[in-house]
Amino acid sequence: MLTDTHCHLFYEDLKNDIHNVIKRASDLGVDKFICVSTNLNDAQECIELAEKFKPIWATAGIHPHDAKSAPIKFEDKLKTLLNNKKIVAVGEIGLDYFRGITDQKIQKKYFRKQLEIAIEMNLPIVFHNREADEDIISILSDFPSLKGVAHCFSSTIETAEKLIELGFLISFSGNLTFKNSQLPEVASKIPLSSLLVETDSPYLSPVPFRGKPNEPARARYVAEKLADIHNCSIEKIANRTSENALKLFKFS
Repeated sequence: MLTDTHCHLFYEDLKNDIHNVIKRASDLGVDKFICVSTNLNDAQECIELAEKFKPIWATAGIHPHDAKSAPIKFEDKLKTLLNNKKIVAVGEIGLDYFRGITDQKIQKKYFRKQLEIAIEMNLPIVFHNREADEDIISILSDFPSLKGVAHCFSSTIETAEKLIELGFLISFSGNLTFKNSQLPEVASKIPLSSLLVETDSPYLSPVPFRGKPNEPARARYVAEKLADIHNCSIEKIANRTSENALKLFKFS
């Protein structure tokens, strides 16, 4: 069975149809879901979904886009959320230099603070990186005990290798299936022991659903693409990526 390690189930279209979302995923062999937050408000929604539905787990964290409007003193609130028994990671945190939504200094400030909290709470991280490779690697190098995952990986094999050396896993989403993507070549050089599968729902629907709202069932298509890239069965991809997820996130 597959684990969708990154989906935003608090979005209305997914949340309002959650029973069918879970059923459609189960029909395609996806039986666990990590509902990833982007700010402290939707972290609470992730927790509520996780408490209501056994296959759903949750994260809490502040996305770089949300850092610009985050409370200056957010630490106590975040720690309270992270104490919930269905929480498996700090996230979605990180750096995004592509859109310029939040000043880079503010992004780095919130990123570092949340890395410190992850260490304090003994939790892995789920991080976002867009056009910020150098700073991501530099900052993560300052926290050698941290573990986690580079979600929706879209960078180079050199960056992937550096992150793996630091102890992080690499997760691919539907963009792995896009025509003319360089990601299959990158994915081919990453060992199965370092891979995770995700959807980033409702974003990044894989081919043949590109351009349509995504959902966790379509983690199957990402896994099929990885199986093709690594010339192995989808069962092998499903088993290994789910084992990797269990080892990192420690859910039952």
